[in-house]
Amino acid sequence: MKKVVIVGAGASGLMAGIAAARAGAQVTILEHTPQIGKKIRVTGNGRCNLTNTDQSPEHYRGTHPEFAMEALRKFSMADTVKFFGELGIYTKNRNGYLYPHSDQAADVAEVLMAENEHQHVKISCNSVVRSIHVNDRTGAGNEKDQRFLIETESWTYPADALILCTGSKAAPKTGSDGSGYPLAEQLGHRIITPLPALVQLKAAGKEFQKLAGIRAEAKVTLRVEDTSVCSDQGEVQLTGYGISGIPVFQVSRFAAEALEQQKKVQVWLDFFPEFTADNLMTFFKQRIQQISYKRMGQFFTGMLPGKLSEVLLIKAGLKASEPVGRLSPEGMMKLILLLKAYPVDITGTNSFDQAQTCAGGVDTREVDPGTMESGIVPGLYLAGELLDIDGACGGYNLQWAWTSGYIAGTSAAGGRLQRKEQP
Repeated sequence: MKKVVIVGAGASGLMAGIAAARAGAQVTILEHTPQIGKKIRVTGNGRCNLTNTDQSPEHYRGTHPEFAMEALRKFSMADTVKFFGELGIYTKNRNGYLYPHSDQAADVAEVLMAENEHQHVKISCNSVVRSIHVNDRTGAGNEKDQRFLIETESWTYPADALILCTGSKAAPKTGSDGSGYPLAEQLGHRIITPLPALVQLKAAGKEFQKLAGIRAEAKVTLRVEDTSVCSDQGEVQLTGYGISGIPVFQVSRFAAEALEQQKKVQVWLDFFPEFTADNLMTFFKQRIQQISYKRMGQFFTGMLPGKLSEVLLIKAGLKASEPVGRLSPEGMMKLILLLKAYPVDITGTNSFDQAQTCAGGVDTREVDPGTMESGIVPGLYLAGELLDIDGACGGYNLQWAWTSGYIAGTSAAGGRLQRKEQP
């Protein structure tokens, strides 16, 4: 029976354990924290967004994002739903976002643990891997074979195949502390600099102290060196340090990369994405006629939060005490430009402590997307956030964990996976 050792008992590691055991391997999972699946239990605000029905390529990022799409042809979103359905997780669909019907992330961790136990997978917690040795040895028929010796403080584990599922540097309190990067490097792999992703953005400007706590619907456009790179729309949270919210998270990994390259990074906030500038001009002219007797400080009442309207008036050089009826065409245009493209100079991201995932990781050019096997060390497999693949908000990072973990586990045990035409 083939011996498979997995380092990491997170989403991809637990999935790899089940897949390898089902394919006939004797499996041991080494987890360096006291608790199994800690990050799963808190994902999606404790509800666990398992996957998403929209598996378009743009939802997967990395230096070579096509790597993810190739893997998804082996284990797709539909395979994920079927897999968890067989474990007892009935899913519900919220606009394409799939959750367990119980809305309990802990249930997902529990069924993965239970299935690993059912498949006789041994899980050893508090097992910190100190080093990995790869020994060449002569096997039957004088064919070269690979044997791994995985050393922890208390034991050395021999393995015919090794799977690294150690996670990234994001959310270190859950055990995802970046400890897998040096292990992968030790085995010859190149690490693309890990950066916070799905994270808040820090901004320059004293006005953010005043705007802290405001939530507003807006379109967020990321601009690098004065060129629009990507955008997203939804509820934006203004904070004392800058901007947050899902649309900010969606563009944050690209901001982090540009900042790492010391490029100029700016975000434009469009507080009226449903209006064109011309439509907004027409709307404002009508509004001026309706409330011409009011003061400019009341112009945005019912349209925008009060603190935000105060900042907009100051930025446009307008006095709150002036009558609305005296608003000049120039003043109106200044307001419209600010409302459609409020400029936010980005100075950084929040730390890995606040990030949901990472950009960067093991260079995917050194890994086979059909098996997750290393192209440098035969018998070594890599999965999950350790690789240079990250997903957008909406279940994509967990889908990547299920996909890469299942492929790695099955392949490490010597099983076969069928390639499908569509992910």
